[in-house]
Amino acid sequence: MRRLLAVASAGVAFAACGGSSPDPTATSTPTSRAEVVTSQAEGGFDARQIYEQEAPGVVTIVSLFGSEAGEGSGFVVSDEGEIVTNAHVVSTGEAGEPLRKASEVYVEFADGNRVEARVIGQDPNADIALLRVDPKGLELNPLPLGSSEKVRVGEPVAAIGSPFGQAQSLSVGIVSAVDRAVASLTEFAIAGAIQTDAAINPGNSGGPLVGSDGRVIGVNQQIQSRSGGGEGVGFAVPIDTVKRSIDQLREDGTAAYAYLGVSSVPLYPQLVDKFGLKVEQGAWVQALNPGSPAAAAGVRGGRGREAFQGAVFASGGDVITKVGDAPIESADDLSRSLARYKPGETVPVEINRGGERQSVDVKLGERPAGSVGG
Repeated sequence: MRRLLAVASAGVAFAACGGSSPDPTATSTPTSRAEVVTSQAEGGFDARQIYEQEAPGVVTIVSLFGSEAGEGSGFVVSDEGEIVTNAHVVSTGEAGEPLRKASEVYVEFADGNRVEARVIGQDPNADIALLRVDPKGLELNPLPLGSSEKVRVGEPVAAIGSPFGQAQSLSVGIVSAVDRAVASLTEFAIAGAIQTDAAINPGNSGGPLVGSDGRVIGVNQQIQSRSGGGEGVGFAVPIDTVKRSIDQLREDGTAAYAYLGVSSVPLYPQLVDKFGLKVEQGAWVQALNPGSPAAAAGVRGGRGREAFQGAVFASGGDVITKVGDAPIESADDLSRSLARYKPGETVPVEINRGGERQSVDVKLGERPAGSVGG
Protein backbone atom coordinates (compact mmCIF):
# COMPACT_ATOMS: atom_id res chain seq x y z
CA MET A 1 0.00 0.00 0.00
CA ARG A 2 1.23 3.49 -0.71
CA ARG A 3 1.54 5.80 2.27
CA LEU A 4 1.81 9.58 2.28
CA LEU A 5 4.75 10.18 4.50
CA ALA A 6 3.11 12.58 6.93
CA VAL A 7 0.27 10.27 7.85
CA ALA A 8 0.58 7.51 10.38
CA SER A 9 -2.26 5.41 8.95
CA ALA A 10 -1.70 2.25 6.94
CA GLY A 11 -1.63 2.57 3.20
CA VAL A 12 -0.04 5.54 1.46
CA ALA A 13 2.35 7.41 3.69
CA PHE A 14 3.40 10.99 3.16
CA ALA A 15 6.93 11.26 4.48
CA ALA A 16 6.50 14.29 6.62
CA CYS A 17 5.49 13.91 10.22
CA GLY A 18 7.59 11.93 12.63
CA GLY A 19 5.57 8.71 12.78
CA SER A 20 6.61 5.74 14.91
CA SER A 21 10.14 4.55 15.55
CA PRO A 22 11.60 1.82 13.36
CA ASP A 23 10.76 -1.72 14.45
CA PRO A 24 13.92 -3.07 16.13
CA THR A 25 12.84 -6.62 15.27
CA ALA A 26 12.57 -5.92 11.55
CA THR A 27 15.05 -7.80 9.43
CA SER A 28 17.64 -5.59 7.79
CA THR A 29 17.73 -6.07 4.04
CA PRO A 30 20.86 -4.39 2.70
CA THR A 31 20.66 -3.50 -0.96
CA SER A 32 23.28 -2.67 -3.52
CA ARG A 33 23.08 1.07 -2.84
CA ALA A 34 26.71 1.23 -1.73
CA GLU A 35 27.70 -0.74 -4.81
CA VAL A 36 25.71 1.67 -6.94
CA VAL A 37 27.65 4.60 -5.50
CA THR A 38 30.98 2.87 -6.06
CA SER A 39 30.21 1.73 -9.58
CA GLN A 40 28.88 5.13 -10.61
CA ALA A 41 31.64 7.25 -9.07
CA GLU A 42 33.79 7.18 -12.19
CA GLY A 43 30.74 7.91 -14.32
CA GLY A 44 29.94 11.10 -12.45
CA PHE A 45 27.88 10.03 -9.41
CA ASP A 46 29.71 10.91 -6.23
CA ALA A 47 27.35 10.69 -3.25
CA ARG A 48 29.83 12.34 -0.89
CA GLN A 49 30.31 15.32 -3.19
CA ILE A 50 26.57 15.63 -3.79
CA TYR A 51 25.96 15.63 -0.05
CA GLU A 52 28.64 18.23 0.64
CA GLN A 53 27.23 20.51 -2.04
CA GLU A 54 23.50 20.06 -1.48
CA ALA A 55 23.01 19.25 2.23
CA PRO A 56 23.61 22.87 3.39
CA GLY A 57 20.51 23.86 1.41
CA VAL A 58 18.28 21.15 2.89
CA VAL A 59 16.17 22.08 5.91
CA THR A 60 13.96 20.49 8.55
CA ILE A 61 10.44 21.92 8.78
CA VAL A 62 8.45 21.90 12.02
CA SER A 63 4.72 22.57 11.70
CA LEU A 64 2.39 23.25 14.64
CA PHE A 65 -1.28 22.33 14.50
CA GLY A 66 -2.63 23.50 17.83
CA SER A 67 -1.38 21.00 20.40
CA GLU A 68 0.09 18.73 17.72
CA ALA A 69 3.35 19.07 15.79
CA GLY A 70 4.91 17.40 12.80
CA GLU A 71 8.25 17.39 11.04
CA GLY A 72 9.21 17.21 7.42
CA SER A 73 11.94 18.32 5.07
CA GLY A 74 12.42 21.05 2.50
CA PHE A 75 15.10 22.84 0.54
CA VAL A 76 16.12 26.39 -0.33
CA VAL A 77 15.40 27.54 -3.90
CA SER A 78 16.38 31.23 -3.85
CA ASP A 79 18.54 33.79 -2.10
CA GLU A 80 15.34 35.61 -1.12
CA GLY A 81 14.57 32.94 1.45
CA GLU A 82 12.19 30.79 -0.59
CA ILE A 83 11.86 27.16 0.48
CA VAL A 84 10.01 24.31 -1.21
CA THR A 85 8.35 21.44 0.63
CA ASN A 86 5.26 19.24 0.34
CA ALA A 87 1.90 20.86 1.04
CA HIS A 88 1.07 18.03 3.44
CA VAL A 89 4.05 19.02 5.59
CA VAL A 90 2.44 22.37 6.45
CA SER A 91 -1.25 21.43 6.29
CA THR A 92 -3.68 18.63 7.06
CA GLY A 93 -6.89 17.45 5.41
CA GLU A 94 -8.41 14.72 3.31
CA ALA A 95 -8.51 14.62 -0.50
CA GLY A 96 -11.27 16.83 -1.85
CA GLU A 97 -11.61 18.80 1.40
CA PRO A 98 -10.21 22.24 2.29
CA LEU A 99 -6.74 22.00 3.80
CA ARG A 100 -6.17 23.16 7.36
CA LYS A 101 -2.97 25.18 7.51
CA ALA A 102 -0.46 24.89 10.29
CA SER A 103 -0.77 27.64 12.88
CA GLU A 104 3.01 28.09 12.97
CA VAL A 105 5.83 26.87 10.74
CA TYR A 106 9.53 26.88 11.63
CA VAL A 107 12.54 26.09 9.46
CA GLU A 108 15.73 24.65 10.88
CA PHE A 109 18.86 25.05 8.78
CA ALA A 110 21.90 22.82 8.59
CA ASP A 111 23.91 25.28 10.73
CA GLY A 112 21.37 25.06 13.57
CA ASN A 113 19.50 28.29 12.92
CA ARG A 114 15.72 27.93 13.47
CA VAL A 115 13.47 30.71 12.19
CA GLU A 116 9.76 31.20 11.61
CA ALA A 117 8.53 30.81 8.04
CA ARG A 118 5.53 32.19 6.19
CA VAL A 119 3.58 29.94 3.85
CA ILE A 120 3.39 31.86 0.56
CA GLY A 121 1.00 29.36 -0.97
CA GLN A 122 0.05 25.72 -1.42
CA ASP A 123 -0.74 23.62 -4.46
CA PRO A 124 -2.70 20.56 -3.29
CA ASN A 125 -2.86 19.16 -6.83
CA ALA A 126 0.93 18.76 -6.85
CA ASP A 127 1.32 18.50 -3.06
CA ILE A 128 3.76 21.42 -3.12
CA ALA A 129 4.07 24.41 -0.80
CA LEU A 130 6.26 27.50 -1.08
CA LEU A 131 7.58 29.04 2.14
CA ARG A 132 9.59 32.17 2.78
CA VAL A 133 11.89 33.16 5.61
CA ASP A 134 13.59 36.45 6.29
CA PRO A 135 17.04 35.90 4.73
CA LYS A 136 18.72 38.49 6.96
CA GLY A 137 21.52 36.89 8.94
CA LEU A 138 21.06 33.48 7.35
CA GLU A 139 23.48 31.59 5.14
CA LEU A 140 21.27 30.36 2.32
CA ASN A 141 22.37 27.69 -0.13
CA PRO A 142 19.80 27.43 -2.94
CA LEU A 143 19.74 24.05 -4.68
CA PRO A 144 19.87 24.02 -8.50
CA LEU A 145 16.79 22.57 -10.19
CA GLY A 146 17.15 20.06 -13.01
CA SER A 147 14.66 18.54 -15.44
CA SER A 148 12.58 15.46 -14.72
CA GLU A 149 11.80 15.00 -18.41
CA LYS A 150 15.29 13.61 -19.01
CA VAL A 151 15.31 11.20 -16.04
CA ARG A 152 15.84 7.57 -17.03
CA VAL A 153 15.38 4.28 -15.20
CA GLY A 154 18.62 3.01 -13.66
CA GLU A 155 20.14 6.43 -13.01
CA PRO A 156 21.68 6.87 -9.54
CA VAL A 157 19.97 9.34 -7.19
CA ALA A 158 20.43 10.74 -3.68
CA ALA A 159 17.69 11.67 -1.20
CA ILE A 160 18.45 14.16 1.58
CA GLY A 161 16.10 14.97 4.43
CA SER A 162 15.02 14.32 8.00
CA PRO A 163 13.68 10.76 8.28
CA PHE A 164 12.24 10.15 11.76
CA GLY A 165 13.59 13.58 12.71
CA GLN A 166 17.20 12.68 11.89
CA ALA A 167 18.22 15.87 10.09
CA GLN A 168 20.66 15.98 7.19
CA SER A 169 20.36 12.27 6.42
CA LEU A 170 21.54 10.91 3.07
CA SER A 171 20.33 7.80 1.27
CA VAL A 172 21.24 6.70 -2.23
CA GLY A 173 19.76 4.37 -4.83
CA ILE A 174 18.54 4.38 -8.39
CA VAL A 175 15.51 5.51 -10.37
CA SER A 176 13.30 2.43 -10.34
CA ALA A 177 10.63 3.77 -12.70
CA VAL A 178 9.30 6.98 -14.22
CA ASP A 179 5.86 8.21 -15.26
CA ARG A 180 4.12 6.82 -12.20
CA ALA A 181 0.79 8.30 -11.06
CA VAL A 182 0.62 8.95 -7.31
CA ALA A 183 -1.94 10.44 -4.93
CA SER A 184 -2.08 14.19 -4.38
CA LEU A 185 -4.17 16.09 -1.81
CA THR A 186 -7.06 16.23 -4.29
CA GLU A 187 -8.96 13.60 -6.25
CA PHE A 188 -6.47 14.08 -9.10
CA ALA A 189 -3.29 12.02 -9.33
CA ILE A 190 0.16 13.54 -9.79
CA ALA A 191 1.38 12.38 -13.20
CA GLY A 192 4.99 11.65 -14.09
CA ALA A 193 6.15 10.79 -10.57
CA ILE A 194 9.62 9.26 -10.12
CA GLN A 195 9.94 5.94 -8.32
CA THR A 196 13.17 5.21 -6.46
CA ASP A 197 14.65 2.56 -4.17
CA ALA A 198 16.62 5.18 -2.22
CA ALA A 199 15.54 4.81 1.42
CA ILE A 200 12.67 7.25 2.10
CA ASN A 201 10.87 7.27 5.44
CA PRO A 202 8.44 9.43 7.45
CA GLY A 203 10.13 12.82 7.77
CA ASN A 204 11.65 12.75 4.27
CA SER A 205 8.61 14.47 2.76
CA GLY A 206 9.51 17.69 0.99
CA GLY A 207 13.19 16.91 0.72
CA PRO A 208 15.07 16.81 -2.59
CA LEU A 209 15.74 13.82 -4.81
CA VAL A 210 19.02 14.72 -6.51
CA GLY A 211 20.50 13.38 -9.74
CA SER A 212 24.14 12.65 -10.51
CA ASP A 213 24.70 16.21 -11.74
CA GLY A 214 23.73 17.62 -8.34
CA ARG A 215 20.44 19.05 -9.57
CA VAL A 216 17.08 18.37 -7.96
CA ILE A 217 14.91 16.10 -10.12
CA GLY A 218 12.04 15.59 -7.68
CA VAL A 219 10.52 16.28 -4.28
CA ASN A 220 10.23 13.16 -2.10
CA GLN A 221 6.56 12.68 -1.30
CA GLN A 222 5.38 9.19 -0.42
CA ILE A 223 6.31 5.54 0.02
CA GLN A 224 4.65 2.24 -0.70
CA SER A 225 4.81 0.24 2.49
CA ARG A 226 3.10 -2.46 4.53
CA SER A 227 4.95 -1.65 7.73
CA GLY A 228 5.00 2.15 7.57
CA GLY A 229 8.75 2.32 6.98
CA GLY A 230 10.77 2.60 3.80
CA GLU A 231 10.74 -0.65 1.84
CA GLY A 232 12.56 0.45 -1.28
CA VAL A 233 9.53 1.88 -3.11
CA GLY A 234 9.49 5.65 -2.78
CA PHE A 235 7.98 8.31 -5.00
CA ALA A 236 8.91 11.91 -5.79
CA VAL A 237 6.93 14.70 -7.41
CA PRO A 238 8.76 15.43 -10.71
CA ILE A 239 10.67 18.70 -10.62
CA ASP A 240 9.07 19.96 -13.85
CA THR A 241 5.71 19.80 -12.07
CA VAL A 242 7.26 21.47 -9.02
CA LYS A 243 8.67 24.35 -11.07
CA ARG A 244 5.29 24.98 -12.67
CA SER A 245 3.73 25.00 -9.23
CA ILE A 246 6.14 27.38 -7.52
CA ASP A 247 6.09 29.81 -10.45
CA GLN A 248 2.36 30.25 -9.86
CA LEU A 249 2.61 30.28 -6.07
CA ARG A 250 5.12 33.13 -6.28
CA GLU A 251 2.55 35.25 -8.13
CA ASP A 252 -0.53 35.02 -5.92
CA GLY A 253 -0.17 32.03 -3.61
CA THR A 254 -2.35 29.73 -5.68
CA ALA A 255 -1.88 27.35 -8.60
CA ALA A 256 -4.58 26.88 -11.23
CA TYR A 257 -4.88 23.83 -13.50
CA ALA A 258 -6.59 23.59 -16.86
CA TYR A 259 -9.54 21.22 -16.85
CA LEU A 260 -11.05 19.13 -19.63
CA GLY A 261 -13.51 17.12 -17.57
CA VAL A 262 -13.11 13.54 -18.76
CA SER A 263 -12.39 10.20 -17.12
CA SER A 264 -10.30 8.03 -19.42
CA VAL A 265 -8.25 4.84 -19.60
CA PRO A 266 -5.15 4.01 -21.67
CA LEU A 267 -5.37 1.65 -24.64
CA TYR A 268 -3.59 -1.66 -25.07
CA PRO A 269 -3.79 -4.15 -27.96
CA GLN A 270 -6.27 -6.60 -26.44
CA LEU A 271 -8.56 -3.77 -25.34
CA VAL A 272 -8.45 -2.25 -28.82
CA ASP A 273 -9.35 -5.60 -30.39
CA LYS A 274 -12.12 -6.37 -27.92
CA PHE A 275 -13.95 -3.08 -28.43
CA GLY A 276 -12.98 -2.44 -32.06
CA LEU A 277 -11.53 0.98 -31.33
CA LYS A 278 -9.67 1.31 -34.66
CA VAL A 279 -6.84 3.31 -33.07
CA GLU A 280 -3.85 1.88 -31.24
CA GLN A 281 -2.93 4.68 -28.84
CA GLY A 282 -4.76 7.37 -26.95
CA ALA A 283 -6.91 8.10 -23.89
CA TRP A 284 -10.24 6.30 -24.22
CA VAL A 285 -12.99 8.49 -22.74
CA GLN A 286 -15.15 6.55 -20.31
CA ALA A 287 -17.21 9.36 -18.83
CA LEU A 288 -17.69 13.13 -18.96
CA ASN A 289 -18.20 15.28 -15.91
CA PRO A 290 -21.54 17.14 -16.21
CA GLY A 291 -21.12 20.63 -17.62
CA SER A 292 -17.43 20.07 -18.30
CA PRO A 293 -15.52 21.84 -21.12
CA ALA A 294 -15.23 18.52 -23.00
CA ALA A 295 -18.97 17.95 -22.82
CA ALA A 296 -19.66 21.49 -24.03
CA ALA A 297 -17.33 20.92 -27.01
CA GLY A 298 -19.12 17.71 -28.05
CA VAL A 299 -16.68 15.07 -26.83
CA ARG A 300 -18.52 11.79 -26.23
CA GLY A 301 -18.15 9.46 -23.29
CA GLY A 302 -18.86 5.74 -23.13
CA ARG A 303 -22.16 4.02 -22.41
CA GLY A 304 -23.10 0.76 -20.80
CA ARG A 305 -20.78 -1.45 -18.74
CA GLU A 306 -18.88 -4.48 -19.95
CA ALA A 307 -16.38 -6.57 -18.04
CA PHE A 308 -13.08 -7.47 -19.70
CA GLN A 309 -9.90 -8.93 -18.23
CA GLY A 310 -10.86 -8.11 -14.66
CA ALA A 311 -11.99 -4.54 -15.31
CA VAL A 312 -15.21 -2.87 -16.41
CA PHE A 313 -15.35 -0.55 -19.41
CA ALA A 314 -17.90 1.76 -21.00
CA SER A 315 -17.91 1.29 -24.78
CA GLY A 316 -18.56 3.84 -27.50
CA GLY A 317 -16.56 6.76 -26.14
CA ASP A 318 -14.16 8.91 -28.14
CA VAL A 319 -10.43 8.26 -28.04
CA ILE A 320 -8.39 11.42 -27.47
CA THR A 321 -5.27 11.19 -29.62
CA LYS A 322 -3.85 14.72 -29.45
CA VAL A 323 -4.12 17.91 -27.38
CA GLY A 324 -2.76 20.86 -29.29
CA ASP A 325 0.33 19.50 -31.00
CA ALA A 326 1.07 16.89 -28.31
CA PRO A 327 0.27 13.24 -29.16
CA ILE A 328 -1.66 11.39 -26.44
CA GLU A 329 -0.59 7.80 -25.85
CA SER A 330 -1.99 7.36 -22.36
CA ALA A 331 -4.17 8.96 -19.71
CA ASP A 332 -1.02 10.37 -18.06
CA ASP A 333 -0.08 12.05 -21.34
CA LEU A 334 -3.45 13.77 -21.21
CA SER A 335 -2.72 15.23 -17.77
CA ARG A 336 0.76 16.37 -18.81
CA SER A 337 -0.51 17.96 -22.01
CA LEU A 338 -3.23 19.89 -20.19
CA ALA A 339 -0.60 21.19 -17.75
CA ARG A 340 0.87 23.27 -20.59
CA TYR A 341 -2.28 25.39 -20.75
CA LYS A 342 -4.07 27.85 -18.51
CA PRO A 343 -7.76 27.85 -17.62
CA GLY A 344 -9.73 29.83 -20.21
CA GLU A 345 -7.47 28.96 -23.13
CA THR A 346 -9.01 27.32 -26.19
CA VAL A 347 -7.14 24.29 -27.49
CA PRO A 348 -7.78 21.91 -30.40
CA VAL A 349 -8.38 18.35 -29.22
CA GLU A 350 -8.06 15.54 -31.75
CA ILE A 351 -10.37 12.58 -31.24
CA ASN A 352 -10.99 9.29 -32.98
CA ARG A 353 -14.69 8.43 -33.17
CA GLY A 354 -15.60 5.12 -34.76
CA GLY A 355 -12.44 5.11 -36.85
CA GLU A 356 -12.84 8.70 -38.05
CA ARG A 357 -10.41 11.38 -36.92
CA GLN A 358 -11.75 14.84 -36.13
CA SER A 359 -10.80 17.91 -34.14
CA VAL A 360 -12.86 19.88 -31.64
CA ASP A 361 -11.98 23.20 -30.05
CA VAL A 362 -12.28 23.08 -26.28
CA LYS A 363 -12.27 26.13 -24.02
CA LEU A 364 -10.52 24.76 -20.97
CA GLY A 365 -11.97 25.34 -17.54
CA GLU A 366 -10.27 25.47 -14.14
CA ARG A 367 -9.88 22.18 -12.30
CA PRO A 368 -12.52 22.16 -9.56
CA ALA A 369 -11.85 20.78 -6.10
CA GLY A 370 -13.13 17.29 -5.52
CA SER A 371 -13.71 16.34 -9.16
CA VAL A 372 -12.15 13.39 -10.93
CA GLY A 373 -10.52 13.15 -14.35
CA GLY A 374 -8.40 15.14 -16.80
